[in-house]
Amino acid sequence: MKTSIRIFSVVLLLCILASCFTACDIFGGGKTTTGGNQLPEWVDYVSQVKYNPNSNRVKQEVTLHQHIDGDTTHFNLQTAVDGSKILKARYLGVDTPESTGQIEKWGKKASAYTKEKLTNATSIIVESDTNKWNPDSTGSRYMVWVWYKTAEMSDYSLLNLELLQLGLAKSKGTDNVYGTYCFDAFMQARAYKLYVHSDEVDPDFYLGDAIVVDLKELAANPAKYNGKKVVFEAVITREFNNSIYLQAYSEETGMYHAIGAYYGYNFNGMDQLVLGNLMKIVGTVQYYEAGDTYQISDLKYSAFATDKSKYIEVLETGHEIVYQLTTPEEFCVGKVELYLTNDEGEEVLTEYSYAELALNTAIEMKGLKVTDVYTTNNPDSSSKGAMTLTCEADGYEITVRTEVLRDADGNLITADYFEGKTIDVKGLVAYYNGNYQIKLINVNDVVVK
Repeated sequence: MKTSIRIFSVVLLLCILASCFTACDIFGGGKTTTGGNQLPEWVDYVSQVKYNPNSNRVKQEVTLHQHIDGDTTHFNLQTAVDGSKILKARYLGVDTPESTGQIEKWGKKASAYTKEKLTNATSIIVESDTNKWNPDSTGSRYMVWVWYKTAEMSDYSLLNLELLQLGLAKSKGTDNVYGTYCFDAFMQARAYKLYVHSDEVDPDFYLGDAIVVDLKELAANPAKYNGKKVVFEAVITREFNNSIYLQAYSEETGMYHAIGAYYGYNFNGMDQLVLGNLMKIVGTVQYYEAGDTYQISDLKYSAFATDKSKYIEVLETGHEIVYQLTTPEEFCVGKVELYLTNDEGEEVLTEYSYAELALNTAIEMKGLKVTDVYTTNNPDSSSKGAMTLTCEADGYEITVRTEVLRDADGNLITADYFEGKTIDVKGLVAYYNGNYQIKLINVNDVVVK
């Protein structure tokens, strides 16, 4: 959902929150009370911590490479660390709510805050807690303090501490150089009941009984959610065979992820299912045995429901349908790494094939030489006339499976249309008989050369 990102200074934030308190005087020398309990006097811990360029802690000025979430960022380095010019940074001392995978309350706000600060920064410095770069438990990310400065700022500010002071994170470990400040800021935010410590309604968090996830999580962990009700946001890219296909971009993987949603034959909200609509989807994850894949089922729509938690909903219209340009090499042998949380709550770096994580997404591939065409000829099959194109490009074999295609006059398109030709194709990543392929749905999505 595209929402306006409200980034507050500490003073403005607390003044607004103060309106929720009884006897409100948030800077009133500890006299403010809520529920009859006296609040401590507000302390700006962020202003007390200064960046020390002369410390013996290893540090480096960096630029933003990729935003992930509230406490994870990838930075471009000037000097390589362990052979890499990209530092995958995990923030020391903080744990923000999840905003990727299974999404938690206030996770999107914490992520938006970090992204806004670093995007607008004129200088960013990452600093280890010691005189060497220290990896986290996964071994692939490094635990750092993140300092930033904007054009309006004369000094660097410690982003880790800001997140704690604003109540956008919980404290995670105090055995470090700024641990005391971090813990005190965390306890103060908890006393003031800010964000993660509050009972306030997060406007970006779904309040129904479904599990809030993103499509990256569903693509990586579909079996985990089999039979469970989920809710997510995505753009409709295709509609056919009583199903819609939805996709959303992940900043962590740098690619789109997607899933199909079956609406059946008696769905009463067909006017909502328009290509390019950004949807809130509520449904049940289901293993579709005939297609050997997972899909969303049990979609419901009501134009008159006051409680919308059980129903799909159009959030925005007119989104561009993105076909991610993909090379044959990437499709056939590409690998993607991402962090998944196991049953013990530990993050594990997991490797997937590119095609597996791209299942059901809209992709574009160019320069495919058609070397063989097989046509389905079973007269009793609804797929009679559909074709399987075996293609070659850059030394890789790509399979394109078509629907039954017809030209503008309604004539069936047959094998001679493709045989021996080179094609550029747009389609959905599909899975059949143990192999990933491209599903071509409309003849307008292929250019024959």
